[in-house]
Amino acid sequence: MCLSIPVKVIKVEGDMADVSAGGAIFRAGLQMLDDVKPGDYVLLHAGFAIQKIDEEEALETIRLLGEIQQAGSGEL
Repeated sequence: MCLSIPVKVIKVEGDMADVSAGGAIFRAGLQMLDDVKPGDYVLLHAGFAIQKIDEEEALETIRLLGEIQQAGSGEL
């Protein structure tokens, strides 16, 4: 099974970007996308940005992933 997570683009340098997920910063390859800029949200899979998504969709997905994490830890 494959999983991609929404991340916010912090900085773009050529075909690489710094992205933020849950407060952690990762490097992401941008080779599969055009016109990515700081502030955009992208889906990150295996170190590559594979799709741009709108902010509303990204934030809702992040919220749902947080709920899943809480449910798994018994904190709901």
